[in-house]
Amino acid sequence: MELTGINQLWVADITYLHLAEQFAYLAVVLDAFSRKVIGWALELHLRASLAVDALKMAISARAPVAGSLIHHSDRGVQYACSSYSDILHAHGIQPSMSRVGNPYDNARAESFMKTLKQEEVAGLAYRDASDARRRIASFIEDVYNRQ
Repeated sequence: MELTGINQLWVADITYLHLAEQFAYLAVVLDAFSRKVIGWALELHLRASLAVDALKMAISARAPVAGSLIHHSDRGVQYACSSYSDILHAHGIQPSMSRVGNPYDNARAESFMKTLKQEEVAGLAYRDASDARRRIASFIEDVYNRQ
């Protein structure tokens, strides 16, 4: 698919972050054309609401025109559940999922996660989820989305 502008293809993924005494999970939605993070959420759990919150942020930020957008993710249960797919359907967003055993299908989202871990997370110790949220937000808004 050749992209010619924003809100044609969004990609989504989830990764984990080490906190001082536990793990946190970060869900992101990126616009594939601009490569900007347009939605994200960080929580201490992997429930579907984590991915749903990131999706809701992206929809609120971009207000895509129904029928004009494809949303691509891996086959994680958070993206396959009814609460997530219901939101996509309600906004006229076409879901797309990676083929079984093909990690390259979601390479754009994976690339962001690699950048995040190399440029922000590597060597840092987040005290707790609030500290991680604050620092991740700063990285996304002040560094990644500006370059």
